Amino acid sequence: MAKLTAQEEEAMLVIWKSKGGFVKDFLDQLPEPRPPYTTLASTIRNLERKGFLKSEKLGNTYRYEPLIDEEEYKKRFMSGFVSDYFRNSFKELVAFFATEKQISADELKEIIDMIEKRKPD
Repeated sequence: MAKLTAQEEEAMLVIWKSKGGFVKDFLDQLPEPRPPYTTLASTIRNLERKGFLKSEKLGNTYRYEPLIDEEEYKKRFMSGFVSDYFRNSFKELVAFFATEKQISADELKEIIDMIEKRKPD
């Protein structure tokens, strides 16, 4: 799966939230400063070309819907990120944040509790 640019990701976040719609709808939901309509339309066409969206022609415009949900994208993105930067080791990812003091001991304990609760007995 192709990685999203920052601009594409911002557009997808709005599209996922609205569960589809028209370029104008998405533009209205973007934070200020908003990109020009034509820029957003181009970004959305790129997302369709990359397989993230499908379109349906309605009159002289298109309605877009996501082909991949947000959770699936997050899973794929994080797997690729961990693979690319942490030798496919989530342990190294957590160790990095612990070393950089981006995660506290209490937060690590919470993560351990979450993992232990998920384990089958």
